[in-house]
Amino acid sequence: MFTAAPLRAADKAEQYAELFEQARGLLHGEHDRIANAANFSALIYGALPDLNWAGFYFYDGSELVVGPFQGKPACVRIALDQGVCGAAASTRKTQVVRDVHAFPGHIACDAASRSEIVVPLIADGNLLGVFDVDSPMLARFDDEDRAGMEQLVKMYLDSLRGS
Repeated sequence: MFTAAPLRAADKAEQYAELFEQARGLLHGEHDRIANAANFSALIYGALPDLNWAGFYFYDGSELVVGPFQGKPACVRIALDQGVCGAAASTRKTQVVRDVHAFPGHIACDAASRSEIVVPLIADGNLLGVFDVDSPMLARFDDEDRAGMEQLVKMYLDSLRGS
């Protein structure tokens, strides 16, 4: 049985290294997309401070559809040309938004969210969806979070292939 430990690290690099090891143990040997997304979301939400939402949107061929997540109820469908999630999906680049209210077309699923990071899920050149994390703090995410989240998302994607 997997037990997540509270993060002890003082700086972000150490924090993400600890989180990476916890995620490795959690995802090891499981290849189901939904099961891994559910546990991955719960791990991130419970381990990182100052979050109010963490979860997945999966691409269904025309739009993003909410998948496993932690937090308040979410928007169910997001067009690829809307919001931070749509921007990450359409550009296939991680979006780090310091102030979501300044982001053109931001979708306010939770009015308490003030900053956001969204990492696209790309496997074999195909868009699978996005991993979205929101915070009620302004400017919660930075380049260290980008690097850490991208590494974690890569591990999630590798787990689906059995890598």
